[in-house]
Amino acid sequence: MEKLVIKGNKPLTGEVNISGAKNAAVAVIPAALMVHGVVKIENVPNISDVKLLADLLRLLGAKVDFEDKNTLIIDSTEVDKYIASYDIVKEMRASYYLLGALLARFKRAEVPFPGGCNFGYRPIDQHVKGFEAMGAKVKIEHGVIKIEAENLKGCQIFLDVESVGATINLMLAATVADGITTIENAAKEPHVVDVANFLNAVGANVKGAGTDVIKIRGTSILKGGITHAIIPDQIEAGTFMIAAAATRGDVLVKNVIPKHMESLTAKLLEMNINVEENEDSIRVRGVERISKANIKTLPYPGFPTDLHPQTTVLLCLADGTSTITESVFDSRFGYVDELKRMGALIKVEGRMAVVEGIPSLTGAPVKALDLRAGAAVVIAALAAKGTSEIYNLKYIDRGYEDFEDKLRSLGADVVRVIE
Repeated sequence: MEKLVIKGNKPLTGEVNISGAKNAAVAVIPAALMVHGVVKIENVPNISDVKLLADLLRLLGAKVDFEDKNTLIIDSTEVDKYIASYDIVKEMRASYYLLGALLARFKRAEVPFPGGCNFGYRPIDQHVKGFEAMGAKVKIEHGVIKIEAENLKGCQIFLDVESVGATINLMLAATVADGITTIENAAKEPHVVDVANFLNAVGANVKGAGTDVIKIRGTSILKGGITHAIIPDQIEAGTFMIAAAATRGDVLVKNVIPKHMESLTAKLLEMNINVEENEDSIRVRGVERISKANIKTLPYPGFPTDLHPQTTVLLCLADGTSTITESVFDSRFGYVDELKRMGALIKVEGRMAVVEGIPSLTGAPVKALDLRAGAAVVIAALAAKGTSEIYNLKYIDRGYEDFEDKLRSLGADVVRVIE
């Protein structure tokens, strides 16, 4: 068993480089299955989810090589399977992008229900609704989603919720459908745009990504021979911004797109924290007295749900009473009990947590319950007085590249221990 041992109450100072976006990479890599040829994907984060996807693609017949730890070369010319391995799919949520990619490639797909983090019910009904609208038949047998379509046809799809997963999955399938597919109430997250940019680079015709209406004109074949660089990870950037504020540190977060961070930046400024935006970096300087705030998660460009647990740690250290409301997922407050072990005063009422600010947290043994909850307890440990031990590191490794190395470069006292 592995654990992180963190001696807290030390301000983070210095510079940190942000890796490629996990949420973009885990969608672009499956999209490469649709390409007849070779693609190079740069700025790929070196995380367990990416390695699992590489294994999945190899099992489907693709040639996948790491040119270096952040560059993938994928040749899907000889892909000959449309059934995904349960043993790998069960480990990650983003495996559902194989549905759209394999459906586009083979007009059929069989993918077990995905695994990954467990923080509430995340249905795929919007995915199914869209696939069926394009003419596919969908059935679920023994935990496996089976989709088949003799001929995918362009159509108009209105998503009942702004689902990132459904938007990307339907965009993948629609790239080879006959005619024009229009996705209304589409998700606008930066990684949706990144996937669209990749698809267009290999010959697709996708317009409107980043708005609530995306139009895809179907094409017959997607060709390789291109290089695509994954965008910077806005959630990793936000995690380090919050960590700097929580530890009263001074950190320059480099290789970011400041526009992607606007909702977090606005809240940090509201909390009296110093934030300076540059062309491709953001400097965060903590303050002794953090102001309370009320936060509600929303689809992009609103406050990201994936920064919800980390921000709660900051609210624990603010003056007065704050609230954080989760409107994207039905349950994301499992991490609260872990923060309470460290002295946090939090009361969960339905989809809202009421947070009473305290002078400081105290070190304790805690565990990561999912990827972002894991980042939250790390931030709490960095800010806390005393020593903390953090377990369930597999969740953190899913989405943060060289996390403890980056923290150590900022002055954190953090060690990974194998028991």
